[in-house]
Amino acid sequence: MGALVTIDCEYVMPQLAASYLREEGGEVAFIEANTTHALPRLLAALERQGLAAEAVKYVIVTHVHLDHAGGASALMRACPNATLLAHPRAARHLIDPTRLVASARHVYGEEAFERLYGTIEAIDAARVRALEDGERVTLGGAPLHFLHTRGHANHHFVVHDEAKQVVYTGDAFGLVYPALQRGQRFAYPSTSPTDFDGAAAIASVKRVVELKPRAVALTHFGMFEDVQPIADQLIRWLELSTRMAEQGAKSGDDVGTLEQRFKWQLDQEFELAASRSGLKLNEADRQLIRFDSELNGQGLAAAAVKQRG
Repeated sequence: MGALVTIDCEYVMPQLAASYLREEGGEVAFIEANTTHALPRLLAALERQGLAAEAVKYVIVTHVHLDHAGGASALMRACPNATLLAHPRAARHLIDPTRLVASARHVYGEEAFERLYGTIEAIDAARVRALEDGERVTLGGAPLHFLHTRGHANHHFVVHDEAKQVVYTGDAFGLVYPALQRGQRFAYPSTSPTDFDGAAAIASVKRVVELKPRAVALTHFGMFEDVQPIADQLIRWLELSTRMAEQGAKSGDDVGTLEQRFKWQLDQEFELAASRSGLKLNEADRQLIRFDSELNGQGLAAAAVKQRG
């Protein structure tokens, strides 16, 4: 059976964002492209396997958030025979990234955007294939099964690698940072803007579990075999997040007030969850968690305002 390699893209810091190299029968797929800056790491991993860029058949992105798909155009340029596989709602933003880039530049500012993401270019539509829910492709004879998984983003899918019994989960199966795994398992979801849907997110977690994979391969970060314990934690978090968004919708508070309230609430919940997991948080841990509590708070605030109609 072919190779499966976890690549640390060193996005912002080590072990924060991964890409996966999957080889079967001399054909290669990259699952997640990270950012333009990760390209040398992806190509170096390919070289270590004794493979050329011409062997890459697929570049797969679970969704178009830039820590997953920002490097897709650079990777496609480097891999002349590759086809880019994406969710139908994501494909158009890869073919024409104008709106995606403009939005990110507005949020991050020019300097931070360049530092984080580099150059993002259009990809020839003839090299992009949109995959519907349930579609399959083959890699060197091995089937890859694509399942749409809403909740984190409306344009998200996961990839079931049936031969390896692994599901590449993008952000649909949460965040399990290695730096925080010093006690029992410590997992939590990403509810970042702007598409958080609690019920859909819970359904997506359950859909991954129903595949009965040997392991899940998370973009953030790494492969884990204790699938059910991770799912149980995620569902508890998602139920809490759903209640928070519903309460925020009823409050009538503006989005800025909700963001601050939710961030504070999430910080408290992280402390409690860490304690239950036997994890004694240090300042580096809190800094890592703070990044996600800010994003998750923003996502819940956006969801609360959206519920008001």
